[in-house]
Amino acid sequence: MNRPLALLFAVIGTALLVGIAAAISYGNIAAVWLCSIGSVAFIGYGFTLKAKLRRKNDSSPEK
Repeated sequence: MNRPLALLFAVIGTALLVGIAAAISYGNIAAVWLCSIGSVAFIGYGFTLKAKLRRKNDSSPEK
């Protein structure tokens, strides 16, 4: 995974975690659940994409 894409995933993942903290602070249970599910899904997608790109790079012929 290249650096800008990794930075994007890190920033958005962190923003979702901050959203969870803010929702807890305001006492909004629906927003806590929504941000939690979104955070787990987004971070999981990032790991999946990273593994997929790594497998693609490993299988490509080396020059």
